[in-house]
Amino acid sequence: MSFHSKLAGAAAAIALLTGAASAETVLIQAGTLLAVPGKAPLSQQTLVVTDGKVGAVKAGYLDAAGAGAPAGSRVIDLRDSFVLPGLIDCHVHLTGELGPRSQLAEVQDDPEETVLDGVAYAHRTLMAGFTTVRDLGAPARTGFALRDAINKGEVQGPTILAAGMMVSITAGHGDVNGFSEEVTHALRPESLCNGADDCRRAVREQIRKGADVIKLATTGGVLSNIAAGTGQQMFDDEAKAIVDTAHLMGKKVASHAHAAGGINLALRSGVDSVEHGSYLDAEGIKLLKEKGAYLVPTLLAGYTVVGMAKASTTLTPAQAQKALEVGERMKSSFGNAVKQGVKVAFGTDSGVSHHGENAYEFKLMVEAGMPASDAIKSATVNAADLLDRGTRIGTLEAGKDADIIAVAKSPLEDVTELRRVRFVMRQGTVHKEAGTPVAFIPKT
Repeated sequence: MSFHSKLAGAAAAIALLTGAASAETVLIQAGTLLAVPGKAPLSQQTLVVTDGKVGAVKAGYLDAAGAGAPAGSRVIDLRDSFVLPGLIDCHVHLTGELGPRSQLAEVQDDPEETVLDGVAYAHRTLMAGFTTVRDLGAPARTGFALRDAINKGEVQGPTILAAGMMVSITAGHGDVNGFSEEVTHALRPESLCNGADDCRRAVREQIRKGADVIKLATTGGVLSNIAAGTGQQMFDDEAKAIVDTAHLMGKKVASHAHAAGGINLALRSGVDSVEHGSYLDAEGIKLLKEKGAYLVPTLLAGYTVVGMAKASTTLTPAQAQKALEVGERMKSSFGNAVKQGVKVAFGTDSGVSHHGENAYEFKLMVEAGMPASDAIKSATVNAADLLDRGTRIGTLEAGKDADIIAVAKSPLEDVTELRRVRFVMRQGTVHKEAGTPVAFIPKT
């Protein structure tokens, strides 16, 4: 057998194993369809899907044998379901999950193990209805490798926009800590930088490796195993150099930022999104609105670490103290931002919480004062805009990717329904139908 024949056979086998989309036309009959979140849902609609795209949205139930149906069409009956666009999580860490052995994993796990963990976590995320995610931090090239494998159809998972390693300063959130000096220096990432010129280098290194987006840390973090707090940790010229370099090379920028000083520094520097925003103040709200930047609240991360600080030994004393301070403040800051009309894009920081439980964020957002319709819009229309994917995802309209999910009841009436996704299609391939089992086994 020739090399090309073997290659063609391997490609066919991969397509069979992964359920890669074919050229067949699929008619999805939707009892209720929220085609454009933010607008009213429609009853008794049919989505016509061909070649991984939504070809048309038609009123009524189009049948494979009916007039106007392409020959050989296949029907998916979701007449008893509420159908909406695939969800988008703008802040995840797919190659890890916080647990009792998280620190040991840094020195015990090889990159190959980390990638395989990511395969499992990516599958959970997809099965939960999240068809696109932005991965904002992974060791070495593991996040890029996972992204590329999914794009090639080799493993099942959401579409990933990957940041690679977070750009941070020495001793900041992103540096290695809690180990001996020898181990610390061995593990230190090349994304650490000090001074504007060095920070330009760090950004370019991540882009060279394949970054779709750049993430920086303008403040300390809860999970840094030091007692330095969550205040501003980067100088103005460093943050500005990072943002300008990324934008010059066509990449958007997300800033990890808890304290007001670091939030405002990030926004003055021109970031596209603020992650967490725990101590958002009046100036920060003003800057978010003036700059048109998004707040990505990650309330689930705050909720998770507060629970760990109170009822487990997963966090160190330094981490637990910060968790108790930040976790509760996140929710009130988010509620105030919603009242002030700040743009919000959905994000969970999953990896702090368990992968596959992303939709719990909706409940926390609604409890903090955001209407369910706006919360859903934040995970579709708004998130797609932040990711520069508005022409491809976020709504179910002709020409868009066929990223489609369904639940039994309206999440506009009970947003927790999004925790019970029963159907998942990504780019025209069905990955989950009613009754598909999903295992949630936290790694310990």
